[in-house]
Amino acid sequence: MKKIKKYLYFYPNIKNVEDILQWADRLILDKTRENLTSIEEAILTGVWSGKKYPQIATEYKCSESHVKKEAAKLWEKLREELGEDLNKYNFRSKVQKKYRVSQSPQSGHCLQVDVDTVNQFDTVNIGHQFVQSIKDTQHRSPSSPDSSPNSSPDSSPTQNPSPIIDLIDAPDLTDFDNRTTELNTLKQWFLQDRRRLITIYGLSGIGKSVLTRQLIEQIQPEFDYICWKSLTETPTFSSLTNQLQQFFDQSQNPPFPTIIDYFRHCRCLVILDDLHNLFKSGALAGEYLTDFKEYRTIFRKIAKNHHQSCVILLSWEKPRAIATLEAETHSTRTLHLKGLSADAEEILRSHQLTDSDKWPELINLYQGHPTWLNIIASTIVELFDGSVSLFLSHSEDIFLGDLEPILESQLERLSQLEQQVISGFRDHQAIALSEQPTNPELSPSELWSAIQSLVRRGLLEKISEGERGMFQLHPIWQQYPKFKLS
Repeated sequence: MKKIKKYLYFYPNIKNVEDILQWADRLILDKTRENLTSIEEAILTGVWSGKKYPQIATEYKCSESHVKKEAAKLWEKLREELGEDLNKYNFRSKVQKKYRVSQSPQSGHCLQVDVDTVNQFDTVNIGHQFVQSIKDTQHRSPSSPDSSPNSSPDSSPTQNPSPIIDLIDAPDLTDFDNRTTELNTLKQWFLQDRRRLITIYGLSGIGKSVLTRQLIEQIQPEFDYICWKSLTETPTFSSLTNQLQQFFDQSQNPPFPTIIDYFRHCRCLVILDDLHNLFKSGALAGEYLTDFKEYRTIFRKIAKNHHQSCVILLSWEKPRAIATLEAETHSTRTLHLKGLSADAEEILRSHQLTDSDKWPELINLYQGHPTWLNIIASTIVELFDGSVSLFLSHSEDIFLGDLEPILESQLERLSQLEQQVISGFRDHQAIALSEQPTNPELSPSELWSAIQSLVRRGLLEKISEGERGMFQLHPIWQQYPKFKLS
């Protein structure tokens, strides 16, 4: 047992702006002998409410640069308490995560206490309440305090104000592209429908991780455990399960024997990012490499077994096995994340591009893809002084520039069959399944398999034309094969 000394700023229920202002004022007063300034109060109030600096500046009647300058100084004052990575994006979540306590009518106060480190928890009894200090990974007991390997998995979980969270592999919170529709759909699947296996797939950089990170901020009180794991390094199935088991075991005594047992007795959320790294390159979409076929088995078990947890899979392409599970069980859902529409204008505005009447054309040309638009916007600033009209008028073909390596990483995964089929779309606006393949060596079955795979990669889009289903290759993909696939 290691004895440590900590300062605990104890507030029974930090949930609203007034609580935040009181907490911050006391913290800064102790640190600087000065109270919060009015602009610091405006910044904290605005950021807590999800407002951006331009909006805060407008309401405070000052320049945006002044808000940014004062905010930078404010975050510096709070970093000793909330961490060196503190910024406007994670301020609210950091406060909520660090100061979770039980409800009490008592007023808040600050104490210096000595606490014993017990099972990785710093817990102090203050006025018959238990205050928990959260470290790098947040710790708490599962929603059912008497949960054990012998407890019933059928009891309904309660809302948990402080889940145990490991987001080391997750991206930082950043400016969030407006995905209200997608967020509402996912929350419906999680909270009302209680889906067990959810796949979010889409092109590289389309915003899958950003969307999921924002989702976690909104639904985390519903879970006992939240763990984000990246599959970039292609961990073996046994390696991943060992990591998850260790994460769960640290707060459960005695531990449950398997991950599925945790899924049954606790409400767990596990995110597996970059699932496509486990798939074969040069094969049809979503085919597991030989060494990773065990993943397919556990995903089937998660989808079909009764439990109260959920796994999110993030991938460039939709796994074939997931498509099969969707047909077999209602517990599996898939979201194909596409580009932004009018909301993408905010990206162009942030680069201070001109000719706003041409923005919709530029957005459509680059599929509303946020990463692509950021790259192209930088090019327009660099070469055309921010003029969208000038950029569009000087390019008969679609300009790729710095996009080429990004597109190449997506296209190099195509099978030979898919390359043959995708080349046939170059000179066509759309192709129906009833049409004969442009390559006479392809049978209808081969054509259909290739088209299905390209759809699962997000490279082909299904459109309606009269009573026929048509498939279309977006112009930006038509442009790239002229150089690499012909």
